[in-house]
Amino acid sequence: MQLENITPLILTYNEAPNIDRTLACLTWASQIVVIDSFSTDDTLAIVQRYPQVQVYQRVFDSFAEQCNFGLTRITTPWTLSLDADYQVSSALVDEIRLLPENPLVDGFQVSLRYGIFGQPLRGSALPPRKVFYRTAKATYLNDGHAHQVRIEGKVGQLQGSILHDDRKPLSHWLWSQNRYMTLEVQKLTSTPNHELSLGDQLRKTKILAPFLIGIYCLIVKGGIFDGWRGLYYAWQRILAELLLAIRLIEQDWQGER
Repeated sequence: MQLENITPLILTYNEAPNIDRTLACLTWASQIVVIDSFSTDDTLAIVQRYPQVQVYQRVFDSFAEQCNFGLTRITTPWTLSLDADYQVSSALVDEIRLLPENPLVDGFQVSLRYGIFGQPLRGSALPPRKVFYRTAKATYLNDGHAHQVRIEGKVGQLQGSILHDDRKPLSHWLWSQNRYMTLEVQKLTSTPNHELSLGDQLRKTKILAPFLIGIYCLIVKGGIFDGWRGLYYAWQRILAELLLAIRLIEQDWQGER
């Protein structure tokens, strides 16, 4: 596949600690679309170092709407959708280059690796994500605090990976998780149980999820062999689930008043 037929799409808001590493992995792209939510740090100054980047600013309402807006600015037949802290591996780029010009699928999933201060972990709780797809076949939908892309057609799997390595300070992570978990509570309490995944059903118990995620990260995914980085990641995930449990308890209490 000709790489000129692919446009990376990135959402940004105060991503100065991350965006340079992300863009440095995309020098092969002739065009990159960045949708910025009016960053107040050095994000735009860093982005402007890359001449192939086109920046559009839009007031943030949701991740899905930002992505859908971004898709309207892309003119190539294929889109590579990335978070501002994603680093595309050279193996993934080579794999995409070897694809036929008109593959039999309309999108591809890619495995995500999680990095702590630049060091990839052996495993994480991140599932594969649909990041590479035909532009005309994609629509984004909100999903709790996150968003997901709906692709009209078949989806394949690529073997290359993307490194998720967020270098923003812990204070920002805590702020984000507090905001995210408010949205997750809305999703969990408004969605019928039979429509929730097993993981989301466990989260609604308010008790099991924090303990199970710790076991999953440290034992199942081998984080215990990653030393302090593996422990750091496990504690992050446990804390996120504890925040969600507290929010769910608060929601229940308010409903009983």
